[in-house]
Amino acid sequence: MKGSEIKLVAYMDGAKKRFVIPVYQRNYDWKVENCKQLFDDLVKVVRNKRRSHFFGSIVSAHSDESRYEEYIVIDGQQRLTTVSLLFLAMYNILKKGIVKSQEVSLSERIYETYLVDKWQPDDTRIKLKPVKNDQAAFSKLFDDESEHIKDSNLTINYDYFYNRIQKEEITIDDLFMALSCLEIISITLNSDDKPQLIFESLNSTGVALSEGDKIRNFILMGLSSKEQNDFYERYWNKIEVCTEYDVSAFVRDYLSVKQQVIPSMNRVYQTFKIYVEEVVFETETLLVDLLSYAKRYERLLKGKTPNRALNGCIYRLNRLETTVARPFFLEVFRLYDENKISLDDVADIFLTVENYLFRRTVCDLPTNALNKIFLMLHKDVVRYDGTEVDYVAKLRYALISKKERARFPNDAEFAEAFSTRPVYLMTSKNKIYILERLENFGTVEDKDVYRHCEDGTYSIEHIMPQHLTPVWIKDIGEDYLFVHETWLHRIANLTLTAYNSKYSNSTFAEKKTMPNGFCESGIRMNLWISQKSVWTQTELEERSEYLSKRALDIWNMPYTEYKPIEKQLESCTLDDDVDLSGRIIARFCYKNTEQPVGSWIDMFERVLKILHAEDRSVLSKLASADGEIYVSNNPKNLRSASKIEENLFVEKNTSTAMKISMLRKLFRAFDISPADLVFYLRDDDKTGDGENDEETRLGTRWKYWTYALEFIHRAHGGGAFSNVHASRQNWISGFFGVSGFNICCVANNDSARVEIYLGNANKEYNKRAFDGLISCKTSIENDLGVSLVWRRSDDIKSSKVYYQLTNVSVENETDWLQMAKFHAEWSKRFYDVIVPYLLKLNRSSSNL
Repeated sequence: MKGSEIKLVAYMDGAKKRFVIPVYQRNYDWKVENCKQLFDDLVKVVRNKRRSHFFGSIVSAHSDESRYEEYIVIDGQQRLTTVSLLFLAMYNILKKGIVKSQEVSLSERIYETYLVDKWQPDDTRIKLKPVKNDQAAFSKLFDDESEHIKDSNLTINYDYFYNRIQKEEITIDDLFMALSCLEIISITLNSDDKPQLIFESLNSTGVALSEGDKIRNFILMGLSSKEQNDFYERYWNKIEVCTEYDVSAFVRDYLSVKQQVIPSMNRVYQTFKIYVEEVVFETETLLVDLLSYAKRYERLLKGKTPNRALNGCIYRLNRLETTVARPFFLEVFRLYDENKISLDDVADIFLTVENYLFRRTVCDLPTNALNKIFLMLHKDVVRYDGTEVDYVAKLRYALISKKERARFPNDAEFAEAFSTRPVYLMTSKNKIYILERLENFGTVEDKDVYRHCEDGTYSIEHIMPQHLTPVWIKDIGEDYLFVHETWLHRIANLTLTAYNSKYSNSTFAEKKTMPNGFCESGIRMNLWISQKSVWTQTELEERSEYLSKRALDIWNMPYTEYKPIEKQLESCTLDDDVDLSGRIIARFCYKNTEQPVGSWIDMFERVLKILHAEDRSVLSKLASADGEIYVSNNPKNLRSASKIEENLFVEKNTSTAMKISMLRKLFRAFDISPADLVFYLRDDDKTGDGENDEETRLGTRWKYWTYALEFIHRAHGGGAFSNVHASRQNWISGFFGVSGFNICCVANNDSARVEIYLGNANKEYNKRAFDGLISCKTSIENDLGVSLVWRRSDDIKSSKVYYQLTNVSVENETDWLQMAKFHAEWSKRFYDVIVPYLLKLNRSSSNL
């Protein structure tokens, strides 16, 4: 890298120079206020007779791939583009004679030195090449004004300069002189420099790039110019369009699907970078996957599916600004794209989720658990039997089985809340949503309630007015104060009207019979009201009952006859207000990693060690202070100490309730949501169900593989194990395209094993493959860093090569985490190291 101070006009000077804004850069986004500031500074340069004005830095890399003197602009495109717009405005004004220069050739000088190479064809003559959408707008500025792309940021800023120059605060010659005073630091990278690291450093301060901008740069920056343009056109630009240019939000949901952990919005880029580096994607493979999910994301934003009910649901959820379920919906659309569920199934799922969310809103259930619920919902559905068969039925079961604060409110709870909730005091989006559903549900003649409410055509009308007149008091009767206070803002007293100001505090009879009153209203929900002669507590109670029954139809409770074969463990989070005294814990899940445990003490110790590994300061500070959490540097200060690390202990001889209380305080201290810790509970009275030992053993294996496959799938990113499901055998196999060969994960009572299994129908084929592998034994074992067990097995058809973990048992759930990580890690390492040898041998018929 080399840098030098230089005048900007000298940097831009030269007909053969080309300045290319690479496709991984964001679009030009300087606003008029930025352009105003620049012009003001240029005016000051002239008036204060300054000889220079520092204009920042421009970082570029010289490209050898072009016959021109081409510079790839890594940082500084906003400044370079803005000055180019100013030069172009000056040129056009001079050319048209709107402003005169004392230098006769100034317009040609600007045009031929800083804007174009006049000897080139029209499509290559312009020296500055912005990114795709900006490039079209910039090139049009060289044409007649009627061709300009008016909504482009470049055109808007060009017009600002074009108009301001004509005010002649300074002469155009002085303006050119001021531009000649702009100084920059020109930094040119050499072949050893890493553009991505430099780009990140340069953009760590100032106006921050969006997380999506950083991700685009990370993916494309290391590629050749040809690959950058190719991948941008084929993938990235389509991803931006599909996501309506909010790539940051999309990638957050994408990562939530892939990692089952929701990154904070300001760490989406860093999380994405770690994810890509851990999974080791080829660039195009990654972009293909991102685009496939972006197309699904587009459906979540726009609907436009062949299913009308689904489109309506998506529209309503977006109106409610409900984004919490999007990671789950992305997986639902993936299943549809893979032909595992129908579009009608998709609509059913969306409507069920809409009803779940709305019932919870009306019943005022907390929203802080919803992120976790929807993050894990697809996993919960598949967990029942390890497949995606009967997905809709299992989804319904999963939702209606939820307890406590995650529950799906039943009909009684919902109807009561719907009739008594002061709907008028809810947020505007919620109360308009309710009235829209009451008006349009069950008819194909939808009224555009949302648009009419936004443009003021419709408004929400209190039938019994907010301020009672003497006539209203008389009509309501002696209990008018109670009736008014109780019913005023409830749904029974609300409707829609296009004539709210005319209704005002009119009597009920007047509201009915006036021109465009309830009797003449084109709004369907007013028909019921128009049939009443008075509006008292009796009518309010009748309408409340009527609307509650209608609400139960609109936001119905799902029904399913599905029951899982295996009894599911009840779950709750640390955030739930549940009495866990006397309950038996089977496992816990923290940040998407499940661990089987034998007791609450076991769980407590493991969670504390995990938390301490994440931040060592919190427990250390607590140990040096007297507090309600029993942590100490000296085990003698505790009744029964559990060691977290050297000189750090915690009291474990406490009740379950006390442990839960301590964990809640600790999670606050660590600034972690208690909803991130999930407990899975056994039945208190579990004494067996009469199954014989063989059935119990097979069930244990199936549960282990259900657990372990989550680790294995994550390690492989699909790949060899993409279509592998839980098994009741002690093994599962992943495949890589050679007939009869596979990677086998084995779970025994005394060990876990990962092996390359050579089991083709042709025995000699297997032996030749084994001999080819063992001839590379030294290289393979050096790459893996371990010695393997090699079994040619001449007396049988198959051969195998394996690596083993001892002193673990599939019968012992406390070993499952260690076994699952072993199976995931070593199956992936075998795939990366040994499988390439087999594929090479398979391609060579002379070797096999």
